[in-house]
Amino acid sequence: MENKWMRYSIAGLLIFGMGLSILGEAIMLKYNHSDNWVLWGTVALIVTNSGLCLFGQAVIEKVKILSKKEP
Repeated sequence: MENKWMRYSIAGLLIFGMGLSILGEAIMLKYNHSDNWVLWGTVALIVTNSGLCLFGQAVIEKVKILSKKEP
């Protein structure tokens, strides 16, 4: 169970960062008047929120671990 929160937190942070990178690409596409910027922005929103959800789950798992250790 202690590895579970670590995996969630690392995956969440990596996916969150990837979503922000995709958002940067969407912004550049919009600036260059490309038609695909809406699609890339939507993908960025989905990926970023997925990363936040995974990180939130890591916090929940860590709280479970800490609550079991208390007497």
